[in-house]
Amino acid sequence: MLKLIWLVPVLPLIGFLINGLFGKKISKSLVGIIGSGTVLLSFIISVVCFFELKSGAQKSFTVNLFDWIKVGALDIPFAFLLDSLSSLMLLIITGVGFLIHVYSTGYMHEDEGYYRYFAYLNLFMFSMLVLVLGANYPMMFIGWEGVGLCSYLLIGFWYDNHNYNDASKKAFIMNRIGDLGFLIGMFLLFDTFGSLSYDKVLNYATNYSTGDTKLTIATICLFIGATGKSAQLPLFTWLPDAMAGPTPVSALIHAATMVTAGIYMIVRSNILFTLAPVTQTLIASIGILTALIAAAIAITQNDIKKVLAYSTVSQLGYMFVALGVGAYTAAMFHVMTHAFFKALMFLGSGSVIHAMGGEQDIRKMGGLAKKMPITSKTFFIGCLAISGIAPLSGFFSKDEILAHVFAHQSMIWFLGVVGAALTAFYMFRLYFLTFSGSFRGTHEQEHHLHESPVSMTLPLVVLAILSVIGGFVNIPKIFGGGFLALEHFLEPVLESSLLKLGILDLSHSTEIIIMIISFSVALSSILFARLLYVQKNMLPQADGEQKSFMYSLSQNKFYFDEIYTKLIIDPLHSLSKILYKFIEVSGIDKLVNSFSPAIQGIGNVVRLIQTGETGFYIYAMVVGIIAIFIINFF
Repeated sequence: MLKLIWLVPVLPLIGFLINGLFGKKISKSLVGIIGSGTVLLSFIISVVCFFELKSGAQKSFTVNLFDWIKVGALDIPFAFLLDSLSSLMLLIITGVGFLIHVYSTGYMHEDEGYYRYFAYLNLFMFSMLVLVLGANYPMMFIGWEGVGLCSYLLIGFWYDNHNYNDASKKAFIMNRIGDLGFLIGMFLLFDTFGSLSYDKVLNYATNYSTGDTKLTIATICLFIGATGKSAQLPLFTWLPDAMAGPTPVSALIHAATMVTAGIYMIVRSNILFTLAPVTQTLIASIGILTALIAAAIAITQNDIKKVLAYSTVSQLGYMFVALGVGAYTAAMFHVMTHAFFKALMFLGSGSVIHAMGGEQDIRKMGGLAKKMPITSKTFFIGCLAISGIAPLSGFFSKDEILAHVFAHQSMIWFLGVVGAALTAFYMFRLYFLTFSGSFRGTHEQEHHLHESPVSMTLPLVVLAILSVIGGFVNIPKIFGGGFLALEHFLEPVLESSLLKLGILDLSHSTEIIIMIISFSVALSSILFARLLYVQKNMLPQADGEQKSFMYSLSQNKFYFDEIYTKLIIDPLHSLSKILYKFIEVSGIDKLVNSFSPAIQGIGNVVRLIQTGETGFYIYAMVVGIIAIFIINFF
């Protein structure tokens, strides 16, 4: 079955071609079956390959499809690499992706662009699978750019709305900024190692000393690429605006898969970053700042999807903190658990928006638990998981990150605990305002409130179950987990880094204290949110009300967009106007136009040669032949 791994990305590509070319002519049911079915087949193959790898017969398997680029020393095959890291990502992408495809059959059924939506979704799956299966950096870059394109198409899916088009362009442009860093990083890697294949680059890197300047510069460039794709400071403002796309898109691209591409890239290149401690310090610092700022913004947002978007940015920050201290397994563990509970909550928000007739303002909701019991209960489970409440998945993955951080940098650990408190507060603020109390919307909205169809609630239930049990794949030793299963599974990929970094050295008592602190802080935040929004029935401030400075700062997203506009966009617009006026119009246009009279005059003379008389043409041809003969002779 390992030899068929190339089918995993190809099947969604086939789905894209069928739905894209013939979707208008076939029924919506068939479009949904093709779109979902191809991803299901990819998931089945991924599961079989995962267990073949886990059996230990082979640590990795490479499929060379054909030679792609071969110029001098540059040899880049079009090849797929299946190892423990890529197989784990395959399960997340195809598993969660299939559930979101099924959910979409109900959520998007009435949309006139139904076939186009599934074509784009399948193309995204193909791109993401190429990204994680590629056996070299250029192959990863193909998928990297592919998911960027699909993100643009899906964010601006409802292109009649000008604001949605702006959001899609913003995402595309900000990602290109990061991608330039990734490209420069690849050039530096080729200059350093003479290759861009993972096996050669990562094996040769072990011969370099810690702190090598070339590796430090190359890894900083790669990290810049990761900040764009995984929405870290300063390139994070595109992700909340990306909520303009359909809600299942938010769940798939902007919660479970695409935004984790940066984390995957760093884990794949782990030894390079391990040997660059300056880069790691930078990653941890940017990660914790992103986690705290995004969490602080989420506290005051009133759009249900915007709260989840900033939550995603914050959780990605935690993953980067883990990468910054060399806890690569912990980062991937949180990637997996986050995919479960964040996809669950995004799809849950879609169920709410569907029932509310498109309304996304939580100030106009309330009391939905009575009308939407399945959505309410599954969303509650997601909130518990992301808050780090035991024994749900988020508890284990977030605790592992905090334990590693505590062992390396106690100040960052403290800030991480503060971030965990904020996370629990804003998530349960969202839950209580949406599902508790009395309904605050219109009578018309209340009349139409209903639970979503099975095609939408079934994926919610499956994701809720995964959010509960997902953490048990990596139970800590103090809970009887023995040698951590996920760490053992990923060991072949992380072997060089583990030799350099060693294993986590914390006493059981210290680890238990860290768990108790993070759990207590999260529980206290939940109870505080309940006190404010259930017992005291507090509501967010209405637009136009007098607000404190800190509240306004948070609600206006720390004015990042306004700062970027003043510092970057406006100066560029002014510069472009100057260049247009003095270079384009007064310079280039005048230069080009000055040739016009001369060319026109020459044309007026030369056209006289075209007499229309056959005899003259024969005479001219003979003269031309004689001229050529004389020139060649002398």
